[in-house]
Amino acid sequence: MCELFGVTSVDPVDVDILLHRFYDHSHKHPNGWGLAIFRGSSVNIEKEPVAAYRSSYLRHRLFHKIKADHMIAHIRLATIGSEDYENCHPFVRQDRSGRTWTLAHNGTIFHCSSLDHYIHEQEGRTDSERVLCHIIAELDCEIQEQGRELTAEERFHVLDRVICQIAPQNKLNLLIYDGELMYVHTNYNGSLFVKQSAHSAIFSTTPLDFGPWQPLPLNRLCAYQNGRHRFTGTDHKGEYKDNRKDMEFLFLDYSGL
Repeated sequence: MCELFGVTSVDPVDVDILLHRFYDHSHKHPNGWGLAIFRGSSVNIEKEPVAAYRSSYLRHRLFHKIKADHMIAHIRLATIGSEDYENCHPFVRQDRSGRTWTLAHNGTIFHCSSLDHYIHEQEGRTDSERVLCHIIAELDCEIQEQGRELTAEERFHVLDRVICQIAPQNKLNLLIYDGELMYVHTNYNGSLFVKQSAHSAIFSTTPLDFGPWQPLPLNRLCAYQNGRHRFTGTDHKGEYKDNRKDMEFLFLDYSGL
């Protein structure tokens, strides 16, 4: 599995130490790294298809202090898609209202034929990018139906519906940011945690310090705004548990057999 790290806060947070600890895990996740830092409605994406611990660019980048009120970081252990730039997370797309969406995924889509439509539309080859393509398609349909830009609550309901459709039988840990809301989802027990304070929420695949990290609720999409929890979605009851058949699928796909 890959690893996720994210921040949503009312004010910029100093994340240097946590980012160093997060990227130190790349010895076990060597197939790429990514970093998305948000400034209002814009996003700056930095990523490479190399192990974070081997990246001279990232080493110099982390030498300078990094503070952000909204951020997503990722280290990749490839399961679907080769070790190329186009397959590194995070992925970015705009909906038809002009809103920018940024997604990082930890897990694998084993069973979801509705995502196959996007194989020839995506830039890379990952199942993760196809998830974002599907989300944007569903958002665009809703925007067209409403004839206007969607409210935060309407956007959340669209994503909640999509997550409930995709999550069963699939490993779906997600961090998604739309310029206003940070959406968080896990359906794999013990694989995504939150450190909540009065002004910020920090998410990580594994706790990165001795702070009060808590496991995120399973099988429910949650949304945060400026560090505070705002929406909780439907309990889809689609907890993912490892099984031999899916592991065989991963082996065959990764080996190209």
